[in-house]
This record gives sequence, C-alpha cells and structure tokens, in this order.
Amino acid sequence: METWVIILISICMSAVIKSIFNLVLSTRKHFHRLPPGPRTIPVIGNFLWLRLATNSFQLEQRLRSIHDKFGPIVTLWIGFRPAIFIADRSLAHQALIQNGVVFADRPKPLVTNKALNISSAFYGPLWRLLRRNLTSEILHPSRIKSYSHARNWVLKILLGCFESQHRSGEPVYVLKHFQHAMFCLLVLMCFGDKLETEQIRRIEDVHRTFLLNISRFNILNFMPSVTKMIFRRRWKEFQQIRRKVDDVLIPLITARRNIKEESSAPSKTKQDTKHEFVLSYVDTLFDLRLPEENRKLKDEEMVTLCSEFLSAGTDTTSTALQWIMANLVKNQSIQEKLYTEIKLVMGEKTSAEMVKEEDAHKMPYLKAVILESLRRHPPAHFVVPHAVTEDVVLNGCLVPKDATLNFMVAEMGWDSRAWENPMEFEPERFLSNGGTGKGMEAFDISGGREIKMMPFGVGRRICPGLALAMLHLEYFVANLIWKFKWTAVNGDAVELSEKLEFTTVMMYPLKAHINPRLSL
Repeated sequence: METWVIILISICMSAVIKSIFNLVLSTRKHFHRLPPGPRTIPVIGNFLWLRLATNSFQLEQRLRSIHDKFGPIVTLWIGFRPAIFIADRSLAHQALIQNGVVFADRPKPLVTNKALNISSAFYGPLWRLLRRNLTSEILHPSRIKSYSHARNWVLKILLGCFESQHRSGEPVYVLKHFQHAMFCLLVLMCFGDKLETEQIRRIEDVHRTFLLNISRFNILNFMPSVTKMIFRRRWKEFQQIRRKVDDVLIPLITARRNIKEESSAPSKTKQDTKHEFVLSYVDTLFDLRLPEENRKLKDEEMVTLCSEFLSAGTDTTSTALQWIMANLVKNQSIQEKLYTEIKLVMGEKTSAEMVKEEDAHKMPYLKAVILESLRRHPPAHFVVPHAVTEDVVLNGCLVPKDATLNFMVAEMGWDSRAWENPMEFEPERFLSNGGTGKGMEAFDISGGREIKMMPFGVGRRICPGLALAMLHLEYFVANLIWKFKWTAVNGDAVELSEKLEFTTVMMYPLKAHINPRLSL
C-alpha cells in the first residue's frame, strides 16, 4: 500500500474520532441542544447533500424545505463544524441587534480566505482599526461628496457606451457596462488616479477571473489537510491566481506611495508636484499599524484590502443596477412614473443636462424603486457568515462558538408576514401618506427597530458602504431613465430567473432597446 494512502486513511480515522468526541463533549457540556436538522454522516456531515444541489436556486429550495420541516433555525454539518441557518426576521433582530456584540464575530477563516480583510476579520482590535479607517477616511459623507467629479466622469463613460450601441441599432447588454463603470469608479477611489483604459481592463480581468473562479476552490476548504493533497493542481491554480492579483496591484500601490511621499515632502510646492493629490483608500493604509503586532501593513496585505474594496463596491452595485433596470423594462408603467418624477424635479432643464446628486435625493419614488429591487432581488441572498464570541442560547437552542451562522437575506425580504404580495415588484409599498413619500424616513433599512429586509446586513457588521451604494444607485438610475426610454427587445420577455456567480445575478442578462429622450 502506498504511503499517501496510509496517510489519507489515518487522517480520515482521526477525523472520525475527533468528530464523535466533539459531538459527545458538546452534548454533555450543554443542557441546550443545537438547532434541529437532517441526519448527518460522520466527518462528511451534510456536505454531499449540499453538493447535490446543482445551482443556488436548488440549494435555497432545499434549505426552505428543511426550515419548513424543522423550524426557523436549523443546523447542517460541514465536516466538523455546525452551520446554523436562520430564516426568521425576529430571530435575526434578536441576534444581530439585541445581542449584537455576541453575534458580531466571524468564523475561523477558510483556507481560500485567510488573507487580511475587514469582512472576515474577527471581532476585535484589528477589525475596529480597519473598519474605522474605511468609514472615517473614505466613506465619511464629506469624503463621499468629494468624489462627485469621479461619479460624473464614470456616468459620462457609461452614457457614451449606451449611445454608441444605440447608434449601431443593436440591443444594449447592460451588465458588462455597469460592471466596467463601477469598477472604473472604485479604482479611482482606491488608487486616486484616472488610469488608462487598458490598465483598468487588465486589473478588471484579473480581479474578475479570481471572483468567478472562487467557487471552484471551495472544495479546498473541506478538510484542507486532505483536499490539498488530493486536489494538488487546483490548489496550485488557486495560488497562481492570487499571485496574478498581487502582480497587478502591487505596482499601483508602490506608485501611489511614491506620489503621496512626493506630495507631502516639505521641500515641494504645489507647482513642483505632477499630481493634484486627492486622498484615496490605499493612501489611508500606508500609515496604519496593526494593533497586536505594532507594525505597518505589508504590500500583500494592502492588496487584499484593496481587492475587498473593489469587489464589495463593484459587483454588488452593478448587480443591483441590472435588477433595477430589468424591472423598469418589464414594468413600463413604473418606468414612466419614475420619469415623471424626474421631470418634476428637473423643472426647465433639458435632457442634455445631468441629474445631479442633490436632485436625486429629492425623488422619493426613485428611492422606493431602489428599495423594492433590493428587497425583491438582493444581490447577496446570504450575508457574510457570522459567529458568536461565546456559546449562547437563541430560540431555546445552543449556538456554539465554533458554529457558522448564516442569515437568509432573501427569505426575510420575501416574508409574507411583513410584505403583502412579496414576490411582486411594487415600489409603492415604500411610500406612505397617499404616495407622497413623506413617510419614507419611517422605513429603516438598517434594521434598528425591526428587520423587514437586510440586503446590507444589520448590526455591528452592517455593510459600511450602505450610504455610498444607495447614492450610486440613485444617481445612476435617475440619469439612465432621464436620458433614455428603456424597452424590451421585440419578442423577448424580460426573464427574472436567478443564478449565483459572485453575487446573485440574472440567469439571462438583461438586453434592451434604448431611445434617447427628447429635450423638454
């Protein structure tokens, strides 16, 4: 028998013993039991059962059937670790709002996600440092406002692409344009310069290759000591893709460091510098010191933080934009109602002028359309997994410290107890006082009073980019409707089926005919 077979068998036997020991220990230690769930196979748990789901829709269907059978909080086993799924809004509020500190941790990082970033950092000093830096330096309202010129630049790029396609007579495939526009905007906010188109494309290609292939490497997270040996080629491919990201972003980080040093040199004047210095995200990382190690960030660590910044703001926003526009193409009456509101706010201005950010803020129906799309088609059907800082009881069930907690975002937004006709697209549900929008403020998307939907998460781990994302959606949707009338391609209905990529996107990407609006 070959040595590697003996090693593999030994590891598997050790895993079985460890699994049984942990289960017995957990049962004896706690009076409360884990949330109920289907039967499991030792070591493997429910992994094979989950793998039988051929797509995200089928997986969620299976999870719904489990919740129907066992209740709003259930347990599945992924190897040795229990994965707890919560589909109830009140339980989510109890956990993430009322007991926010305890439920604010993250699970032990996966093999494919051990790099330093904000979203997966444990709840503690490092996470506080990184998140505070992001929110105070880049996502502060005054800083967001300072990037208005960047949004205007990107909007012109996007409109130019659509006008060019309109002149060709071909339908517009919107997603790739949305992704590129958002990526251009986030690259500028991240690195501070308007890079050449070819350079942006190179960054985008490497970044998208990594994101779209990440699911292929999930098998490496299951018993890593074993799967790394069995899937050696896949592990090597994963490392190669990560190196490509480093190779593309580290030169940008180095160049930005040089620009920052040049601009801050006391011997230099504004006339001496070649660049008008505008603070970027990477600039804020140069002087950070890790609290426990008392050192500055390495270039590779800055790469992961910059990658997180780009991916978090690009795919989620571009996906949300596509869902919004798909529903406006499908529902022409809603599109016309929105256009009427825009005309009222814009007054005597012609369609040649842009809808400004301050104008978009005056449009309650626009915000209602966006909120309804986020409720009906959240870009992420699950928030980033949570963990607890200590063993805790929720709904009479044990939530152990080593468990992974998954909150089912889409299910909460589709709850018929909170929403009438939840599967219908009805923006008016967010308006009150006869549809004037004066009661819009009564809806709390952050979930502080109660959770009715949570596309950005809630509590201490709520997405720090919520305000920026809403601004981007309002600004771009308003201008796209102000500039063009959007209609379905002849003979093709708008199909709203879903599939999972990095986010939950349209299975059949939106294509539409656009016609420029006549000047008022």
